[in-house]
Amino acid sequence: MTSTATPVIPSVHVRALATWVTIFPLVALGMTLMAPISTDWHPVLRALVLTAIVVPLAVYLIVPRVLALYVRARSRTRTR
Repeated sequence: MTSTATPVIPSVHVRALATWVTIFPLVALGMTLMAPISTDWHPVLRALVLTAIVVPLAVYLIVPRVLALYVRARSRTRTR
């Protein structure tokens, strides 16, 4: 008999926290790195460039890894 593990889906609150924990440092780092070259740019252009880099990086790479770490930690806690 094989057991099928039910996937643990993090709550919307956990996903929101994981997203914020990912986005905030990326935005802070991005603003710091862009500052020397973007001082004369319109703020909307700065926001466009920054979000064009940060959002895909967060959504496709970092947030899934943060959530996987959460699920792994949560499943370890449940088995104990």
